[in-house]
Amino acid sequence: MSKKIILITGASSGFGRLTAEALAKAGHTVYASMRDIAGRNATNAAEMAEMSARDGVDLRAVELDVQSEPSTDAAVAKIIAESGRIDVLVHNAGHMMFGPAEAFTPEQFAQQYDVNVLGTQRVNRAVLPHMRAAKQGLLVWVSSSSSAGGTPPYLSPYFAAKAAMDALAVQYARELSRWGIETSIIVPGAFTKGTNHFLHSGRPADEARLAEYEAGPYAGFGEQVQNAFAEIVPDDADVTGVADGIVDIVGMEFGTRPFRFHYDPTQDGADVGFTVLDRLRAEMLHRVGLSDLLKPARLV
Repeated sequence: MSKKIILITGASSGFGRLTAEALAKAGHTVYASMRDIAGRNATNAAEMAEMSARDGVDLRAVELDVQSEPSTDAAVAKIIAESGRIDVLVHNAGHMMFGPAEAFTPEQFAQQYDVNVLGTQRVNRAVLPHMRAAKQGLLVWVSSSSSAGGTPPYLSPYFAAKAAMDALAVQYARELSRWGIETSIIVPGAFTKGTNHFLHSGRPADEARLAEYEAGPYAGFGEQVQNAFAEIVPDDADVTGVADGIVDIVGMEFGTRPFRFHYDPTQDGADVGFTVLDRLRAEMLHRVGLSDLLKPARLV
C-alpha cells in the first residue's frame, strides 16, 4: 500500500478522530483538521502530537474551519507547502440538531447547511485544483443512512443537510471521473454511543414553539425517540467499523473502490434504498450515452 497524504475535516472527535488515528496507524500522513487548535481544541491537537511521537505515526492537527473560505484556503496551502500534494480528502465535518422542525429558525437550518453542505464545497474548491492537476485523487464523503433508510423524527435539520450533501457527492463523482478522481460515499447508520453527536447536538432557538410541542401531544417525545432508537442499536455496535472501512477503501487499488460503503448495525434499510436509487441514476446515464462517468478514468 502506497503512503497517502490525507486531509480529514472535523477530526477533533467522533468518526473523524477515529478515522484520522486509524489512517495514521496504517502508515499514511494524516492532516486532522479542526477549529481553534490553539483554544478549545488545543488538548485534541496535543494528544495527536503525543500519539505521533509515541507510536511513530504521522498525524498532524491543522487549523481548518469549514465555514470559513480563508481558513480553508490557508489550511490547504499549508498542506501543499509541507507535503506537496493531497491524495485523499475525507469530508467528515458535521453538526447535529435535535428537536421539532418547526421550532428551529430558518437561520438554524441555514447553519446546518453551511456546516454539512457548503463546508464541503469550500474544501473541494481549495483541494480539487491540486487533484485535477495531478490527474488523480480520492474523495471520501461521510454521509448518513438517513438519506435512504429509516429515520427517527426530531432530526430534520441534520437529515435534510445530510441528504443534500449526499446528492452533492453523487454529482461530484460524475463531474470528477474524467479527471481521474475517485469517489467513495460512506454510509454510517445510527449510533447512540461512541460519538458526540447527541451530546453536542444543538436545540431549537424558538423556545416558545418548542414549549408548545412539549405541552401538547409530543410531550416527552424527544426522550421517547432517543430511547426507542437506542434500543435497536446492538450492544456490540462499534463505531470504529466506520474508520476501519475508510482505511480499507483508501488502501484499495485505483478503480476497485466501492462507490458506497455501508456500516449500519441497526440495519435501517439504507443499503437497499441506495442500491435502488444509485441504479436508477446509473441507468439514466446509460440511456443518454454517458456511461463513462460511472467509473474514474485512469490518466496516470
